[in-house]
Amino acid sequence: MGGFEAFKEMTEEVAEWRHYLHEQPELEYALHNTARFVAEKLASFGINHIETGIAETGIVALIQGELGEGPTIGLRADMDALPIVEASGKPWSSKVPGLMHGCGHDGHTAMLLGAAKYLAASRNFKGTVALIFQPAEESGRGGEKMVQEGIMERFGISQVFGMHNYPGLDIGKFMICSGPIQGGLDDFDLIVKGRGGHASTPHHNIDPIVIGAQIIVGLQALVARCVDPREAFVISVTKMHAGDAYNIIPQTAEISGTVRCIDPHLPAFAEKAIFDVAQGIARGFGAEVEFKYRRLEPITVNHEAGTRLAVDAARRLVGAEAVNDRMKPGMGAEDFAYMLQARPGAYIFLGNGATPSVHNPAYDFDDDALPYGIGYWVSLAEGVLAA
Repeated sequence: MGGFEAFKEMTEEVAEWRHYLHEQPELEYALHNTARFVAEKLASFGINHIETGIAETGIVALIQGELGEGPTIGLRADMDALPIVEASGKPWSSKVPGLMHGCGHDGHTAMLLGAAKYLAASRNFKGTVALIFQPAEESGRGGEKMVQEGIMERFGISQVFGMHNYPGLDIGKFMICSGPIQGGLDDFDLIVKGRGGHASTPHHNIDPIVIGAQIIVGLQALVARCVDPREAFVISVTKMHAGDAYNIIPQTAEISGTVRCIDPHLPAFAEKAIFDVAQGIARGFGAEVEFKYRRLEPITVNHEAGTRLAVDAARRLVGAEAVNDRMKPGMGAEDFAYMLQARPGAYIFLGNGATPSVHNPAYDFDDDALPYGIGYWVSLAEGVLAA
């Protein structure tokens, strides 16, 4: 592996790529311009095996090492943006109304392209590096779709690795843990069915708003009193809609929310417990509930051996003191979980400095993080596929 200066020298060019992608954000699977840009760059690096149209707009490109036969490892970057109006004030702000790269996927894509350019020129490894450019991480489960379309088997991928920027963590630092690193994602909808009527005579009605309020409080008590406090478990009610007049108690109240956890047994508990609490409270007031629960994304679980490889790669780049290998798991969901269910590997966080949080209108990926992401991918590839 070349020294860090080699990656730093790439920063200006890779930043230009990122700025272009940032100006042209696209959503979910409709990444036609992004995918075209990525494929053209890969071809310009002399990479001959580039397959497009995977999971609609995903790409897998293969770089063969020059040190002999060996396994194939996958390096994944997500490419999609968010439906947010940008307020970063950067010269390269989004040119697409209502869309922005608010989670740094422009940076992820640019860093993997930078690593691709370096690896395609050096090829200082045995075996093969599979570059995975994924659509629809934010809301379309693109990772699952790529796995369902057989990328692991089709390209012979034996291990797979992912990376995400982390605002608040210093530039040049990494953090990771073995085991669960990101929470699973479920969501739910409740409809409280009461009896509407005039607001001046509540005793003649069954008020779904009051019942809904009791249910919301009950769900927080469920977290506080029915689950081991040492467990990471979140139930957040994020929507409540009822009524449209000042003097009418409505027939129904609609409640929606999200469930996050890192224990694989908790989703089944949550599904039953939320319904039991809601139904019990509702029936106590003479109402009924309609309930829907959806399990959307699994827990992201790092494999122990893959975590060691990721830690070693980061330490070779920045030194042991800049790598926290015992971070506390987060509760944000990540569809890279599907790839880690299909193959062993690991997911690591890269410091993005003192920027606003992801999904914030003022957020922007920090270009100073680019050489560290490029260097990590190169260190990982050359370390795992060492001769």
